[in-house]
Amino acid sequence: MASFKSYLVRRIVLALLVLYFVITITFILSHVVPSDPAELYVGPKATKEQREKAIIELGLDKPLYVQYINYIFGLLKGDLGTSLRAHTPVLHDILVYLPATLEIVVIANIIALFIGILFGTFSALKKDHLEDHLIRFISVGGVSIPSFWFALLTQLIFFGILGILPLDGRLSTETQLFNPIKTITGFYTVDSLLNGNFPAFLDCLRHLILPATVLATYPIGLVTRMVRSMMVEVLNENYIRFAKANGFRENLIYYKYALRNALTPALMALGLSFAYSITGAFLVEVIFSWPGLGTYTVNAILENDYPSILGVTIVGTIFYVAINLLLDILQAYIDPRVRLQ
Repeated sequence: MASFKSYLVRRIVLALLVLYFVITITFILSHVVPSDPAELYVGPKATKEQREKAIIELGLDKPLYVQYINYIFGLLKGDLGTSLRAHTPVLHDILVYLPATLEIVVIANIIALFIGILFGTFSALKKDHLEDHLIRFISVGGVSIPSFWFALLTQLIFFGILGILPLDGRLSTETQLFNPIKTITGFYTVDSLLNGNFPAFLDCLRHLILPATVLATYPIGLVTRMVRSMMVEVLNENYIRFAKANGFRENLIYYKYALRNALTPALMALGLSFAYSITGAFLVEVIFSWPGLGTYTVNAILENDYPSILGVTIVGTIFYVAINLLLDILQAYIDPRVRLQ
């Protein structure tokens, strides 16, 4: 237990150091990029007095190290700054846009979990057969294919040619007019069910299919390869051979004993993939006009709104570090050998 506690402390300290260095680097870079935050805040037609007032209000009249210290103390209080273009708290904006991003990320990872386990298991059981080679080819393609290219391809096929799925957005115009969703959680699929608004729920699912599928291609390939590799290894273990020799049913051996032991590494990989998908969804969101953090970040970059860029970077880093830390702790708790390394 002592070794687990010391491992836990080391991992937490390391996670905080990573977060601190990311904050420091992004803060410095945001102030190195040539821009005039005061002018962005008040607009190009503002008077000299308004611009000077904005400089004081934003704290730009202070030395850089003082701005940095004030920023750090603000973060400790939950203050991510004020958007230069919207004049609203960055944290408020992120909380508005974050549910849309989390919705497609959660759906994409659920898809990846089921398809990845199915493909990986089937590939392992058909090792070196045609089915195995085909699934391995698909999994490599899923990991390698550029998400923006695949997104454009799915739009061309399912909207442009077949006309069976919507092009972009979270809801159709008809649904917004005649079956509007009362926001509760920010997840439209959940909110529509809580409101008993089933036409809106079905419309949400139709709009989710393409972006969630595109975002799921990478984790599908990752989980498939991980499950296949572990299943092949587990199937060669002595206890599996013993079970076969004693006449155990094949389904029991494969899906209860072998798959159970092969799932842990795959779930760890999927957890990291979930954290990666938070930021990996940005291009997908832009292509599908999905009103999430990706769209918010792109607009912030185009307008040099560095407080918003900093805020999104910090939130993305917190997600990645937190999930990575949680997975490390879980793995160390399950396997004591990890904490002794």
